[in-house]
Amino acid sequence: MKNQILSKLLLISTFFLNKKVLHVVYIIFALVAGIKQYIIHSLNNYLIFKNVFLHLLNLKPLYQNSPLNPYFDCNHYGPTFALLIAPFAILPDFLGTSLWNVANVLVLLAGIFSLPLSQSKKILIGWICLHETFTALLSYQFNIALTGFILLSFSYTLNNKNMQSAFFIAIGTLVKLYGIVALAFFFFTKNKFKFILWGLACLIMLAALPMLISSPQYVLNCYNDWYISLVQKNSSNVTLNSFQDISLMGIVRRVTGNAKIANTPMLLTGLVLFALPYFRISQYKQIGFRLMLLASTLIFTVIFSSGSESPTYIIAFAGIAIWFIIQFRPINNWFIALFVFAFIVTSLSPTDIVPPVLRTFIRLYSLKALPCAIIWLTIIYQMLTQDFKKFDFLVLENQKTKATF
Repeated sequence: MKNQILSKLLLISTFFLNKKVLHVVYIIFALVAGIKQYIIHSLNNYLIFKNVFLHLLNLKPLYQNSPLNPYFDCNHYGPTFALLIAPFAILPDFLGTSLWNVANVLVLLAGIFSLPLSQSKKILIGWICLHETFTALLSYQFNIALTGFILLSFSYTLNNKNMQSAFFIAIGTLVKLYGIVALAFFFFTKNKFKFILWGLACLIMLAALPMLISSPQYVLNCYNDWYISLVQKNSSNVTLNSFQDISLMGIVRRVTGNAKIANTPMLLTGLVLFALPYFRISQYKQIGFRLMLLASTLIFTVIFSSGSESPTYIIAFAGIAIWFIIQFRPINNWFIALFVFAFIVTSLSPTDIVPPVLRTFIRLYSLKALPCAIIWLTIIYQMLTQDFKKFDFLVLENQKTKATF
């Protein structure tokens, strides 16, 4: 009897630790979310994205509501985004919505499987991120692919593939600014001057590319309008009951009931804490330290942004998954408790699993950010105190950092 149970458990684990199974499940989730939201006509984000391309093509305003853009929100993505959404925007919506979701998850999975970890660990990271990915898929969010961009830039940096790393940093930055956080991995590249040159080249090329389907002056005006729209959006986010500002600063503002508390002091404090591990130069070459910095970067990006909303947390949760997976075995009970806390409050809180009263309470006080903030502080402490030479991460069999896609 015991042998039969063990045999079944082994069979189940073999099934779930199969890379193809994970990919199929992600694609199914992407299609289900895309089709479901299309049927109930809840595709506001996708229509905004689609019209970034159409408006750019027809030299129409990108950052204001108008009869041509009659949606509940404005576009806040850069002109370069038009080129990413273009292949989907020209399709009928019933097809474009689903394929857009599929494309996003494939980029995320490419990022996960590029990491310098054993295959089983990468698959586990994928499973951990699945629910948060589905939350983002229901809003057709680009944050899914953006997470993949950051992961890919990290892996390419470790492999000293400066052109590829610079490309993903540049495109992530020009689309949604968040991509610039991948510069955190700059010190891990060997040829820093070459990296900078490629970065500038990619930035200029990708920034100018939309001009090919519009006009140079129009695109330059769009970049100015984009800056203005982001400033205005930041101001509108800082309220006590919006669906944005799910951040560490949002918790403070909403718990105190003071919407006038500024971002700057907390953001500067966060930046100082984020930067402290960089002084441990002797640890730079350790894979564990690098992966910890990746996790820190992903979480920091979200919990210190007033623009963070529930679907943005796929970025932070990827960081949580990486942090948890690379811990010593057996995993510290405190780390397990933190992970469970994050999964319940951060990932499950927007769902019907959580009672409506509690769900509303978590949203009103931005508490979705709380577990992420605690884990981020834990990561900073680990990076400042642990000797990563002693870490056993069971990375790729040959113990090299070569990425596999």
